[in-house]
Amino acid sequence: MTVSRDEFGTTSAPQKPKRIDGQVEPVPALTVISHAIPQRVGDRALLLGLDRGRRLLLSRKTPDFCAPGKVLGKPLNDPFVSREPIYLSAGSGGEVLLDTAASKTPITVFEKPVKQTVTLSSDEIDRGVAITLADRVVLLLHRALPHSKAPPPDHPLVGASDSILFLHEEIIRIADLATPVLLRGPTGSGKELAARAIHDYVAGKRPFISVNMGAVPPSLAASELFGAMKGSFTGADRPQPGYFRAAQGGTLFLDEIGETPPEVQALLLRALESGEISPLGSQQPVTIDTRLIAATDMDLEARMADDSFKAPLFHRLAGYEIHLPPLRDRLEDLGRLFFHFAALELTALGEAHLLRQDDPYADPWLPAALTQRLLAFSWPGNVRQLRNMVRQLVIGCRGKPSLHLVPKVAMMLTPTPEAPKPSPVGPSRRKPASIEAEEVIATMRRFRWDIKATADALGISRGALYTMIDKTEGLRKAADLSAAEINTCLNDNGGNLEAAADALEVSAPALRRRIRALET
Repeated sequence: MTVSRDEFGTTSAPQKPKRIDGQVEPVPALTVISHAIPQRVGDRALLLGLDRGRRLLLSRKTPDFCAPGKVLGKPLNDPFVSREPIYLSAGSGGEVLLDTAASKTPITVFEKPVKQTVTLSSDEIDRGVAITLADRVVLLLHRALPHSKAPPPDHPLVGASDSILFLHEEIIRIADLATPVLLRGPTGSGKELAARAIHDYVAGKRPFISVNMGAVPPSLAASELFGAMKGSFTGADRPQPGYFRAAQGGTLFLDEIGETPPEVQALLLRALESGEISPLGSQQPVTIDTRLIAATDMDLEARMADDSFKAPLFHRLAGYEIHLPPLRDRLEDLGRLFFHFAALELTALGEAHLLRQDDPYADPWLPAALTQRLLAFSWPGNVRQLRNMVRQLVIGCRGKPSLHLVPKVAMMLTPTPEAPKPSPVGPSRRKPASIEAEEVIATMRRFRWDIKATADALGISRGALYTMIDKTEGLRKAADLSAAEINTCLNDNGGNLEAAADALEVSAPALRRRIRALET
């Protein structure tokens, strides 16, 4: 627990967290997102006492910011941040007031300069408020549970937010059980990393096999999943073990389970119900001892309602459900994630020394203005999108002492026009002729090339959108992509289908369908 200082700067006793109905309530907190010394990123100060009417200080020397899991910390100590404090106080409705009148520190909130006092609403704090000091230190004002927990060392899921710490607990809770697990969360939120964490916790060096179910052609599903004997079909010139037997004793991870074709769903259900598989061409069933983890970003309940996903299969897969949060709901982890990915890229380039800075007078390697843009972005592609963006920045600034906003990233971070808001009786409709090509392109980028979402946002039918795509220079459908172009892009993106879809500017589901069509 952070030791606080009162408004005169003297150390006071730690404040006890507030409890409602026996539950500890989240409190306002400040997390370092960017700092001249990269090792300070992720340090946090709990603003205990703010909700009890106390006025707290923010300056070069107070409060203390602690690393995750630590109870002792140190102040920001940036020489360009004034010792004269900014005063923080709480309003009656959960809002926080920043009084900057006495401080000489230039301060911006939501990228706008603040001269006197600004009131931050409770909703804004829930979402996270970017506060920049002296155009150097970027803090996020948010809410956090008052604890000193730290994530397990070397855990693949980077971050120390409450949602990530809870996810760690969920993983430990289920890891040593044979129960199937269904991981649910938006695309790019780290579902495969979570699956590997569950596997690694107890399975160690046993096999971990990852399968993208949306890319399994129905005609080959039986042999790919369950294996085949030599000569069981044309081209089977040697025995095939299949994914289930390849993962025997370990874990089979079925990613994008919501994309599984109906014919394949029936095969999976039969295997899960019986605990046995029958390789093609074999009369003898094989007992399987494989831990099953599935993942999806789809609304499976909606798919069950329209009979496109089998309810019995869902209930077999969802022995235990774990939900992964989107990046926008854990922005306090953005700084740690950014520097984690940057360290990987810089090491590959031989420039890891750029993150070993310990001079508080040095210019921050991650500039404050760029950090503000990152915090203001909505991150529809979540952590995967952040990693791709970090790679673009690091390579685009190769050989430079600090980062700058390269054109590709500037385009990615540019706000897109707001979609038309639906009327109370349904979505507003527009005439396709009234929509300019630039709006079509911007809206498709906003919704990551999802045809239905884009058509709904524009207020036109999907058929009309397809017609506009055909007529708009620079846009195309996944069906127009050649096998060579797809393979080249997949290789350039390390086999990551989501990243390849972003680069090709088509939706990931459409790209999967195109791959399946080319394989048949």
